[in-house]
Amino acid sequence: MSRQIDLYQEMSRVSAAMVAVAREGNWEALIELERGIARLRETLIAMPEDANISRADLLQKRQLIERILDDDAEIRRHTEPWMEHVRHLLGDNQRLRELQRAYAVATGDSTSA
Repeated sequence: MSRQIDLYQEMSRVSAAMVAVAREGNWEALIELERGIARLRETLIAMPEDANISRADLLQKRQLIERILDDDAEIRRHTEPWMEHVRHLLGDNQRLRELQRAYAVATGDSTSA
């Protein structure tokens, strides 16, 4: 089990770092840390579950998972407004292209389409 605990501890460390860079709005660093935590998660998923886990290890595992989930919620609080802004920008660009195409059709201007 110690190997699993080690992975959960590392995931908790990385998720705490993700919170810090999300608060700063450092999206590039956040993406890089997300890649790292994804690799850890895949390693953890591939590991067999230990049926003989001690009560102390089970408690530690639970605490680490709760901390990771709390970090995830904090990260989302910082990334969701940014993601909504990006969605609006992309939507506005799409609407602009549609207007330009419609204008091109209406005016017969093939360079705008």
